[in-house]
Amino acid sequence: MSVLAIDAGTTGVTALVVTADGAVASRGYQEFRQYYPEPGWVEHLPESIWQATLAACGQALAARGQAHRPGDGATVSCVGVTNQRETAVIWDRATLAAPRRAIVWQDRRTAGLCARLRDQGHEERVAALTGLRIDPYFTATKLTWLAENDPATWAGVLDGSLAAGTVDSYLIARLTGGRRHVTDASNASRTLLFDIEAGQWSAELCDLFGVPPRALPEVVPSSGVAGHTDPAAFLGLSLPVAGIAGDQQAALFGQACFTPGDIKCTYGTGSFVLSATGGVIVRSSAGLLSTVAWMDSAGTLSYALEGSVFVTGAAVQWLRDGLGLLDNAAQSEALARTVPDSGGVVFVPALTGLGAPDWDPDARGAMFGLTRGTTRAHLVRATLEAIAFEVRDVADLMAAEAGYGAGSVLRVDGGASANDLLMQLQADQLQVPVERPVVAETTALGAAFLAGLGTGVWSSPAELAATWKLDRRFVPGASDEPAYVRWRQAVERTRGWAG
Repeated sequence: MSVLAIDAGTTGVTALVVTADGAVASRGYQEFRQYYPEPGWVEHLPESIWQATLAACGQALAARGQAHRPGDGATVSCVGVTNQRETAVIWDRATLAAPRRAIVWQDRRTAGLCARLRDQGHEERVAALTGLRIDPYFTATKLTWLAENDPATWAGVLDGSLAAGTVDSYLIARLTGGRRHVTDASNASRTLLFDIEAGQWSAELCDLFGVPPRALPEVVPSSGVAGHTDPAAFLGLSLPVAGIAGDQQAALFGQACFTPGDIKCTYGTGSFVLSATGGVIVRSSAGLLSTVAWMDSAGTLSYALEGSVFVTGAAVQWLRDGLGLLDNAAQSEALARTVPDSGGVVFVPALTGLGAPDWDPDARGAMFGLTRGTTRAHLVRATLEAIAFEVRDVADLMAAEAGYGAGSVLRVDGGASANDLLMQLQADQLQVPVERPVVAETTALGAAFLAGLGTGVWSSPAELAATWKLDRRFVPGASDEPAYVRWRQAVERTRGWAG
């Protein structure tokens, strides 16, 4: 038996067929368009995400061969879904068409709204219920913005003809032909509308943000059958949808980080450091987030402590697409290795504001220390160093607040984890070993694991952990502390720029 995993990321959809030994048998990928209608705004066309999902799944299944033929040992037995989190999607319950573009997690348009809510004194109560902070990052303020600025769409939300949710709930609606409007607890916990201790939508928070509870999806376990695909909608297949998780929680699961203190970092558009805290909600006083990691089939919640860095891989993409310094992202390592260091250049990639631990939506990107001797190699190296510094900012806090410390290991995944120079810089900065698995697409792998666990492909988390295989271990060398001090000085100078 094998599992089909759908990973609907920020810039494209990946589909994997994962076999019972945890190996990737085949894959598909399809990008979709990004929209930037105003500075700080980021939008996606929901239909494009769905079409990319169909294309990626079609590629993966075709590459696998007769993957869905009954009786075949390669039969795909279930589907797992993981997704970019916090993005707000609205769609018609009957036609499944979206009346407007989705507002993406990176979008900063609600910064003023967030400031208003903080000034009204709501931050402490919201944090107590959700484990989060009032920030444009999360879903609820995007929905409030729609209520205030798109009354035609919001009227449909209020009268029940339109559904509101995140990318997972939208895709599951499409997969099931509109029969299911569901999300899992990990995604729900990223909306600012979910009480993470009670494990349910909060009437108090829905009232604060003006979101009608009936518009929201039913919250279901992360592992277990939540619905079945409609053959007419999804490539002729009728399969249980049995795994759902937000991308970072799915990566934590895919990295087999099941024990409190286990820690991983996913290097994607942004970078996200999560440490498992088990059944305990660890509250941060210094800018980290408490979040639901997953809900098991019995309804028991597991939690994690998270540091969300908004721009890391996206900074390398910006060097390529915005500045034309690279032909492709993979070129960054070779070019950065042509210089011994950044030549004193410090790049703060606050291109969509700052996430953890500084949380400043008005910060903007900046480069410091430029001279006539600065080359593009120095700029590229400074970008890789910035990623390592950003992750260190978060990991240092996590060490203090979650208790991970000497002897710990950081497990890494995501596209930029293939960059050996970056991984070595990361180990040097953290002064702990960095371990990269054979399967770096652990976000999709986690969705597959959750689905397979919910349908009997795997019997236990211990069996899943046994499939984890090491590709390379990066042992820490000397840490460049003066460079890190300069980094923190540079971060402070970018604060409040757009305010």
